[in-house]
Amino acid sequence: VQLVESGGGSVQPGGSLRLSCSANGVTMSSSSHCMTWFRQAPGNECEFVSKVSSSGSDTYAAPVKGRFTISRDNAKNMIYLQMNNLKPEDTAMYYCAARYSSTYCSPLVRDYPYWGQGTQVTVS
Repeated sequence: VQLVESGGGSVQPGGSLRLSCSANGVTMSSSSHCMTWFRQAPGNECEFVSKVSSSGSDTYAAPVKGRFTISRDNAKNMIYLQMNNLKPEDTAMYYCAARYSSTYCSPLVRDYPYWGQGTQVTVS
C-alpha cells in the first residue's frame, strides 16, 4: 500500500484548501478498510482529524467539525479532505493513513499501518 498526499499550501485565515490522498494498493471499491486524515503541528502529538469507512460512514474531530469534509472516489482510489474557514490552529502536517478493517475504524494513530509522507498546511 502506498499513500501519497497532495494539495497542501499556505492560506490566510478563512481560506480553503482541498487535500488529496492517492491510495495505491488499496482496492477501495471492494475491500473493507478505513481511510483517515491525521495532523501534527510542531511540538504536538499526531492527532485525528477525520475518517471514512468503506461503507461511507464519516467522523470528524471536534475542532474541525462543520468546517472540514472528507470524501472518497472509489473509482480513482482517492480520498479528499475539503477544509474551509481555516484557522491558524489548523497549521500542521497532514497525513493520510489506511488500515484494513471490516468493523470499527479507529481514530488512533497506533492502529494504522499505512501512512503517506504528509502535506504541509499553513494558515497565517
